[in-house]
Amino acid sequence: MSDIHTSHDGASHGSYKSYFIGLVLSIVLTLIAFGVVMAGGFSVPVMMVTVVVTAIAQVLVQLVLFMHLNTKAEGGWNFIAIVFTIGILGLIIGGSLWIMHNIHVNMMLN
Repeated sequence: MSDIHTSHDGASHGSYKSYFIGLVLSIVLTLIAFGVVMAGGFSVPVMMVTVVVTAIAQVLVQLVLFMHLNTKAEGGWNFIAIVFTIGILGLIIGGSLWIMHNIHVNMMLN
């Protein structure tokens, strides 16, 4: 028979406590954004800032508490992946906004 042993020494999964905290934070952040928009008593800039800030916080909660991304695991490769992803997203979003702005400026409106 073969003496091959498999090792399962990968990154550890989160505890139930960290998943529960992530769930509660996700729900609270979603309700904050939803409540500010549905209340209707806030100005548009306040609503936009609130939604953007809660969205960024939501992404960080998802990355840290559910996907377990940090700067320590796997020799910093997780951090490099996060930086690369942010750069690509910046290029896509910035390029899309640039294209849409140029299309709007160059349209012949009567």
